[in-house]
Order: sequence, then C-alpha cells, then structure tokens
Amino acid sequence: MSLKSDKFPSSAAFDAINDALKTDADKKDAIKQGNAVFAFNLKNAAGETESWHIDLKNKGEVGKGLGEKPTVTLSLSDADFGNLVAGKANAQRLFMSGKLKIKGDVMKATKMEPILKKAQTKAKL
Repeated sequence: MSLKSDKFPSSAAFDAINDALKTDADKKDAIKQGNAVFAFNLKNAAGETESWHIDLKNKGEVGKGLGEKPTVTLSLSDADFGNLVAGKANAQRLFMSGKLKIKGDVMKATKMEPILKKAQTKAKL
C-alpha cells in the first residue's frame, strides 16, 4: 500500500522511508537511533493538510495519520518537506524562519536527519 498522496507530491518520501525500513536490521537500527514516534502535518499549495507518521519507537514503520502518541509533531508545507528530504533545505533554518513548527520533544526532532538521509539514498527524490 502506497503512502503517497497525489495532492502532496513530497509524500512519496514516506514510501522511500518505509522502503528504508524493510529489513529487521534497518528497523532495529532506526529504532535505536530515533526512539520516538514522529508525526508530520503537511500543508499543500491548495491549503489542504494531511498527516503521516514514522514509528521509530515500537514497530519501525511508516503510516498515514498521526500515529500512536507522537513524541514530536512537525508541521510544514509539502514543498518544504520535499526540499528537506531531498537535502535542499535545512531543518534548523526552516524552524528558525517559522516554516517548520515543532510540537513535543524538540530534541527528538534532531534524530530525524539520519532517517531522512536513508530515504534520500533509497528514493533519489
């Protein structure tokens, strides 16, 4: 089942992240690094919002919706998320400029970078 939504072009990254978590070794490694549930609220150019989550606390999987008790929730535009995953944007700069809103454990948000890097290599977004 694809996690991609046609209204949110950058959502293809969630499929890539899911692919990066296919093997048990990758899952264990990601859970050890992340140890959190990351929720993403993306807003597209039309002003619509949709949510995805990456569970790196229990299951090591990606899904639609906010997931179970997200440790940290990141809200940003679809375009900014696409740039972030592609390595064209810096999360810290997006946060400082107000384009990225973080709710919950801000320090856990910093643990997302290695997981996004894995998606970059798998997807070539």
